[in-house]
Amino acid sequence: MKRTLLLAAGAAGLALTGAAPAFAATATTTTETCSYSGLQSGLSTKVCADVSSDGSVQLFGQIALAGPPSPGGPGPQPQYLNVTLSGNVVGGDSLGTVQQNVIFRATTTKITGVGGTVACGSTVHASFSVSSYPWFNTPVTVDVPVNC
Repeated sequence: MKRTLLLAAGAAGLALTGAAPAFAATATTTTETCSYSGLQSGLSTKVCADVSSDGSVQLFGQIALAGPPSPGGPGPQPQYLNVTLSGNVVGGDSLGTVQQNVIFRATTTKITGVGGTVACGSTVHASFSVSSYPWFNTPVTVDVPVNC
């Protein structure tokens, strides 16, 4: 009985060893690079690029309060904004453009939807603009190398 149990345990151990993958999966790493913050329509804005080691690029714009609300004040009022996020490969193809009307309610807001796969060694240019009457936009930009 003991021999049968030992043989069964040994066979099970060999079966588990044979089930292990023979290769290691390569991990994709992502690096986020952002522009300096800019002041548009009285709000703090920036544009960022998430670049993965496989050449995929995702751009996003971010809108936040430029400073803390006044103590004891009524708090920030909702703002109706027109935002534009765009990106392109320098000297090459467009990665797209997103234009949206957004209601900003004093919480950090992220605008996404532009990106794609880019050839290694390229540079991506991203731009993010925010406007609201009576202010016009002053886009924030960032140029990011795609290192694979």
